[in-house]
Amino acid sequence: MTKPFIQDLVNDMTLDEKLAQLTQLGPHYWGLDDTVDLTGPFKELNIEPHIIHSIGSVLNGIGARNVIELQTRHLQNSRQRIPLLFMADVIHGYRTILPIPLAMGASFDLAACERFAAIAAKESAAAGIHVTFSPMTDLVRDPRWGRVMETSGEDPYLNALVTASMVRGYQGNDLRDKGRIAACVKHFAAYGAPEGGREYNTVDLSSGVLRDFYLPAYKAAVDAGVAMVMAAFNTVDRIPASGNKQLLRGILREEWGFGGVTIADFNSVNELIPHGAAHDGGEAAELSLAAGLDIEMMSTHYLAHGAELVEQGRLDAALIDEAVIRVLELKDALGLFDNPFKDADPQADEAAEPSGEHRQAARELAAGCVVLLKNDDEVLPLKRGMKIGLAGPFAASVNVLGGWSGTGQDSAVSLYSGLAQKNAAGDILTGMTGELGSMLEGIFDVADETEEAYSRLKDCDVILVAVGENQHDTGEGGSKSCLRLSPNQEKLIWRLKDTGKPVVTIVFSGRPLELKPVLEASDALVQAWFLGIESGNALADVLFGDYNPSGRLSMSFPYTVGQIPVYYNAYQTGRPYDPEYPQVRYVTRYLDCPNDPLFCFGYGLSYSSFAYSSFTVKRVDDEDHLIASVEVENTSNIAGKETVQLYIRDVSASVVRPVKELKGFRQLLLAPHEKQAVSFEITRDMLMFYGKDDQLIFEPGEFDIMIGRNSGDCSTERIWIG
Repeated sequence: MTKPFIQDLVNDMTLDEKLAQLTQLGPHYWGLDDTVDLTGPFKELNIEPHIIHSIGSVLNGIGARNVIELQTRHLQNSRQRIPLLFMADVIHGYRTILPIPLAMGASFDLAACERFAAIAAKESAAAGIHVTFSPMTDLVRDPRWGRVMETSGEDPYLNALVTASMVRGYQGNDLRDKGRIAACVKHFAAYGAPEGGREYNTVDLSSGVLRDFYLPAYKAAVDAGVAMVMAAFNTVDRIPASGNKQLLRGILREEWGFGGVTIADFNSVNELIPHGAAHDGGEAAELSLAAGLDIEMMSTHYLAHGAELVEQGRLDAALIDEAVIRVLELKDALGLFDNPFKDADPQADEAAEPSGEHRQAARELAAGCVVLLKNDDEVLPLKRGMKIGLAGPFAASVNVLGGWSGTGQDSAVSLYSGLAQKNAAGDILTGMTGELGSMLEGIFDVADETEEAYSRLKDCDVILVAVGENQHDTGEGGSKSCLRLSPNQEKLIWRLKDTGKPVVTIVFSGRPLELKPVLEASDALVQAWFLGIESGNALADVLFGDYNPSGRLSMSFPYTVGQIPVYYNAYQTGRPYDPEYPQVRYVTRYLDCPNDPLFCFGYGLSYSSFAYSSFTVKRVDDEDHLIASVEVENTSNIAGKETVQLYIRDVSASVVRPVKELKGFRQLLLAPHEKQAVSFEITRDMLMFYGKDDQLIFEPGEFDIMIGRNSGDCSTERIWIG
């Protein structure tokens, strides 16, 4: 039920004022800098200067002082004194830059994901931000796409849980509470599946694939009470998402019951024209408003054409009213009508450093994201007092935050600095530490100083090689066709292997890279991601064993880019490959590469060792209630965390089902030689799927129940479930 004061505001608005409420512009249109002549920009957007006093929201108006000044000016000029909404891309922290979301997915730690979002919300709120365009919950299977770094991985179940945790972390129980902001889940829908991994490219999925894999995480956000949903740039069933009525009104509102605000991505209403889905701005506005897209971001077709669309009978004015009501209800939910500045706090926003509490949290969160991929002869953990060689472009770099990190680089901790806190600086020798530039600047490799590095480091006890990709070559617009390390980085690893000393390769990246070319040369292999401002300290904690690595891959790592997309939950095929019969030709296989990834989903090592036993699947109470259980023992002398994973396969169904699907996981903290039983309840809801008519159904039949340490290492029992 709409509150009376909101309905009164809507009834009092002119049509132009309503359309302005549905428009989002950048802060410079409010003329905070009096030296800037806005005549040109207003003319370019085809709007009258006075309409700025009725605009509903601001994109990236960041900084508490700016927000307060802009909001004050706006309210002085707004006829109805309707406050502005301030929105921004806070992807992995505002002042305290935290690990990239893909790294957080690798933690498999839902409490950590909620803590991650709560820290970002608190700092964003102090800066005057009301809405963050996060979480990005697009499922991804192609690491060539740059925005892989913003997602939590390739699995719909894990993505859904991470998404819900982040929504709770941002929003809390009440958006009016101090330190809480509204979350905007994105990009609805299937933005993570562009052909060839190329940004803004075509997305073409069957409805079954869309519903099985790509929609569940968005649905989880809606169920968690997310305040906003952002429409994607891409097409869904050949219709751009920003003008897709079946997607925005059909699935999102009617099927899922979403009552919050929808918003376009940057200029995406206008992009209906180059898509070829709209002839001009008027048709673009008509399609988007009719589809249920509430806010147009950084284009002004609603303002320019909305009134004539209503006058011509092409658009029902009631649809505009509904959208305006939703926008005003969000402002009310945030408490902006009572306090238009909400939590904007210049003193907190402009503090010289992030708080000590947040830095400590950043360090703890980062350590939990690190994935140990290889550790031959227990090269790791390092021992204090060792003579350590350190080489590679990320050895002393503070460019380790990852894309979408607007602040914090000056206070980032390098790997060298982190190591020096554990080991005497005099016992750390460096070589070939020149930084890797960005491909966007035409730089594709580092200077070759391998021989100098070999000479300097050959007498060390152990050699760490910090390699990867430039942080600016990840994120939006960061697609790549090659995922190997640059030639001189690979050359460095192999040359240092010639020293005969143990080589630990540490990979900084925003996506899975092609690591097979350096795997044999690496005695240990550590996936470090981009971990934020406490990167160096967190990695040092892991490398020296002060934190036992517990990360697990939330996205498969390919043998070669030619395998992509490679992912664990593929559909079953009529001619599956059987590794016991490698000479059989007419099956689904590569001649020159395995089908399986180099490192599979859920994979990760520890300094502890774990043994699984007593795996059972039992019926309890009635025929349809099952419990799968296993005992896990820490067989080492080191306390550690193990992530026990449950997978299920529907053996036969009316539509083809995946070879396995993650349906549960538990993280166990086990003391040395401690044994603990873990159980999973298996319900019909877990076994339901979308059938031929896109309806959610359960079909009795045989199911493989699997429990193990990762998607490629499970014990299996087949059972009938009716």
